[in-house]
Amino acid sequence: MGVLSGLRFIEIAGIGPGPFCGMLLADMGADVILVERPGAADEMLDLGRHAIVNRGKRSLALDLKDPGAVDAVLRLVQSADGLIEGMRPGVMERLGLGPEICLARNPALVYGRMTGWGQTGPLAQAAGHDLNYIALSGALWFAGEPDRPPMAPPTLVGDLGGGALYLAMGLLAAILNVQRGGTGQVVDAAIVDGSANLMNLLLSVHAAGHQPFERGRGLLDGPHWASTYRCADGQFVSVCALEPAFNALLFSTLGLADDADFKNPYDPRRWPSLREKLAAHFLTQPRQHWVDLLEGSDACFAPVLNPAEAQQHPHIAARGIYSAPGGVLQAAPAPRLSNTPSAVPGPIPARGQHGADILRAAGLSETAIAGLLRS
Repeated sequence: MGVLSGLRFIEIAGIGPGPFCGMLLADMGADVILVERPGAADEMLDLGRHAIVNRGKRSLALDLKDPGAVDAVLRLVQSADGLIEGMRPGVMERLGLGPEICLARNPALVYGRMTGWGQTGPLAQAAGHDLNYIALSGALWFAGEPDRPPMAPPTLVGDLGGGALYLAMGLLAAILNVQRGGTGQVVDAAIVDGSANLMNLLLSVHAAGHQPFERGRGLLDGPHWASTYRCADGQFVSVCALEPAFNALLFSTLGLADDADFKNPYDPRRWPSLREKLAAHFLTQPRQHWVDLLEGSDACFAPVLNPAEAQQHPHIAARGIYSAPGGVLQAAPAPRLSNTPSAVPGPIPARGQHGADILRAAGLSETAIAGLLRS
């Protein structure tokens, strides 16, 4: 159960943002039918029982080169609220499952298209991945240290932040429009669009004169009080004491309040040398020393943890953010709704696990089902 209980989505199997969007919907109670190939196309990308993004979905394995399988998907489309696909533009049309055909079968369908470059534009047919899309959109520019090549956490900014979340938003907004009397439509969710849109807060700071197009020189990425630091044991901590009161508390707690060098924390000319000085300070003690000293205060501090460490942290544990069903570490559904909370996520399905039941409910004969699932 969940707030999206009663909604049904058909997800044409892919990689990255499309499946993640499907997980978000399933986490909140939607019935997500995952249409997969009968066999793995690429062993490296086939996560099998480790595919957290498939949790809570129902799996149907079909060969979409078989006209009978295409007809079966179109039957499912007739009772679906939305469809998710992440193919290059034109592939679904060539399969006979493009938006024109699907919307003819179900005029209320919301057809979600997840790509990196978008359905139109000079690069629409080019291959690419998360890093390429955010590089072109401008979202990668501020990631990284001055004088070093920019790099962002894999998949988070493009595939998920600029892709899956925007696709989910578009799908649900378009479904709400249908429920208010509108008709179905296509959602063109492009990572270049979404990741550029994510930049609007940074662009606001830039327009105000506080964030130049130069890494490590702006208010949000340049100061010594907004960075990560190595500790004596090789672990790391983070500080981000932006506001004056929090800034003063940070340096007072660190024993640096009387150091003349730290008297003017907002002078950009002093940031590089103060970073070096603060780095040397944090190197004098192991991470746990700084945790004991700063955590829980208004100094805007947190240790840098890997996910397994994060699972054990008292705050993360108290909120039940991580669990490991079947030995697979994963995070709980988010956000949390007070009146219609999400249920514990369903298991990760085996490939084709629910095929017969799905096709039977769609009205196919036992003979037809046997033929499709045998192919």
